[in-house]
Amino acid sequence: MHMQFISAFAVYFIIWWITLFAILPIGLKTQAEDEQIVPGSVESAPARFRGGRVVVLTTLVSGVIFGSWYIASTYFGIGFDSLPLILPNFD
Repeated sequence: MHMQFISAFAVYFIIWWITLFAILPIGLKTQAEDEQIVPGSVESAPARFRGGRVVVLTTLVSGVIFGSWYIASTYFGIGFDSLPLILPNFD
């Protein structure tokens, strides 16, 4: 039971980390777009970084993805073995 929780948490963490990089550019406004470039920074730097918003949105989206994966694997038995074999088998 304890190992199942750790495995589930590891899967959730990987999904969360990948989702973070997908969520980061959403709603981002650069300093060049805002026309207020801070001296010594790059024009493509965020004008206002909202870290809390990014973390909350990432947690919600990754929770939905993880829940979908959990339901598909637990109740419907869909796993990696269900995926079609793309590479040739060299047996």
